[in-house]
Amino acid sequence: MIPERVIHTTDLTKDYGNFRAVDHLNCRVRAERITGFLGRNGAGKSSTIKMLLGMIRPTSGVGTVLGYRIDDPRQSIEIRRRIAYVGEDKGLYGYMTVAELIRFTRSFYRDWRPEVERRLLAEYRLPPGRKVKALSKGMRTKLALLLALSRRPELLILDEPTEGLDPVSIEELLQTLVSAPANGTTVFFSSHQLSEVERIADDILMIDHGVAVLDMSLEQIRENYRRVSLGFSTVAPRLEPILGVEKIRSDGRQITILASSNADAISQMGRDRGAVDIHISPVNLREIFLETVHERNRQDQQRGLEQQGEREDALV
Repeated sequence: MIPERVIHTTDLTKDYGNFRAVDHLNCRVRAERITGFLGRNGAGKSSTIKMLLGMIRPTSGVGTVLGYRIDDPRQSIEIRRRIAYVGEDKGLYGYMTVAELIRFTRSFYRDWRPEVERRLLAEYRLPPGRKVKALSKGMRTKLALLLALSRRPELLILDEPTEGLDPVSIEELLQTLVSAPANGTTVFFSSHQLSEVERIADDILMIDHGVAVLDMSLEQIRENYRRVSLGFSTVAPRLEPILGVEKIRSDGRQITILASSNADAISQMGRDRGAVDIHISPVNLREIFLETVHERNRQDQQRGLEQQGEREDALV
């Protein structure tokens, strides 16, 4: 029986010397749903995935996948038996033909689904007699997905699955992922293509500098996130942050607020402070991602300047 939370981490942390790649990450990935795992390059996504797969050990914190502990070598083996992973390098045997690699992989799984193999072989137009090393990057991605989905995994983890694919192939891949939860497979995928994530994901986990900065369903994001624009007849006043305010930007007579909730109360606050023009608009995932990353960059820069000032004061 698949647990309700197929991935569960508490204060999961990974250090490489003095560099902290993942910083007390807490996340819950729900079963039989598609979770988009977002973050810029260097945000800690790859280190997180490697810890979940048992490829590297956490520095501290705990995590489970399908109820098995990721820091226990024996349980980690069981995790890898029950999940499928498609990474950027694909890890395929280049000297084999497509047909040979399929037969080789099929021999390890008693619950292999021949009907899925045949369907995807036809849909992806994979040439059975061609050597894997002679396939394009996009075709290797399709082959890796065929091998993953034919074995009936409880969890499918993908790292940048659409990289190297043409638009038609991307559409085929997205349709394949959309149908996976109906067949009992949970999908957890890392991607930089926010428009693709927004099309198919049920839940969003966004990290930056190894910290979770957003963890909620896409439905909740669409219902709650708003951009509130306040226009004033004179120079805009200074507003005190209230519940739901994620970011405030002031420019002359205009104040723009990114709100994760409470948009009506924020608008009323603007009216109370003399706003003559108020506009509330939805926010897409790309805007949220950029605003969140930029805000954390600004905060990091400010902390860096403060720390530098403290060191200089100490030398005086």
